[in-house]
Amino acid sequence: MKKLAAALLTSAIALAAIPAQAGEIAVIVKTVNSTFWQNVQKGADAAMKEAGGEDTMTFQGPAAESAIADQVNMVENAVNRGVSGIVLAPSDPDALVPAVKKAWEARIPVIIIDSMLAEGSEQYYQSFLATDNKKAGELAAQALIEKVGTEGKIAVMSYVAGAGSEIGRVGGFTDYIKANSKLEIVGPFYSQSQMATALNQTTDVLAANSDLKGIFGANEPTAIGMGRALKQSGKAGQVVAIGFDGNQDLQEFVKDGTLAGIAVQGSFQMGELGIQTVKKVIGKEKVEKFVDTGVVVVTKDNIDKPEAKNVLY
Repeated sequence: MKKLAAALLTSAIALAAIPAQAGEIAVIVKTVNSTFWQNVQKGADAAMKEAGGEDTMTFQGPAAESAIADQVNMVENAVNRGVSGIVLAPSDPDALVPAVKKAWEARIPVIIIDSMLAEGSEQYYQSFLATDNKKAGELAAQALIEKVGTEGKIAVMSYVAGAGSEIGRVGGFTDYIKANSKLEIVGPFYSQSQMATALNQTTDVLAANSDLKGIFGANEPTAIGMGRALKQSGKAGQVVAIGFDGNQDLQEFVKDGTLAGIAVQGSFQMGELGIQTVKKVIGKEKVEKFVDTGVVVVTKDNIDKPEAKNVLY
């Protein structure tokens, strides 16, 4: 009877999407045109395969992270076609709240991954799976101290001042350095997540601080710019550099010794745990409100091992 009622309801609504299949889980990310989110899909696929059964999964995202209205439509369409559950990486903390509220009103469980929804919307989703950025910053600081020791001068190349992830990540890094060493910190410098800006800033920092022992690049474009500046200045391998994130450019920098290591977020784990968590909620199991999806410090020693391959993209 329930299936019949759902089918009648679906047929009564004009939908801009195909009807849900029985047991469909909709995974909706910020964009499909990114290796990071494609790695999230790999994790989700792996979890679906492991779980078996008749459940199906759809994977969607806008052409660009800035296409927020498109993502809102994808969530609303998933609600309208009566999916069993939604795993969502919201592109905007405020714009996605009404759509997630609609899912809550329709009793469709929502698992949020990667980025938070606006404060006050916690009742509308069951769990939030993301990187603990403070812990990630601390891990990067530990990796740097292991290589440079506890005295001397290091620089911090950051990205956007005041961004939620930046506050946690760079704050965690600098707090750990201050608490566990006598290292002097130069910066932070803000690249606005522009690789060319990070390259120029790093070039200037290296020129002005000939005694620099270490340097931290706090996100993907910043770390790439930092790595290129180290190579161009002839300082690669001389100044100990730790980057953040794990695309192909950064992996090559680790392999050739430009970077001593990269702290990489668990994008595969976000997809895998997202599916596992939404399935638990559908099965009436209790889940944690926040789940840390982890960070792996990747170096030349472990870059070819499974723990690194699961996070690199």
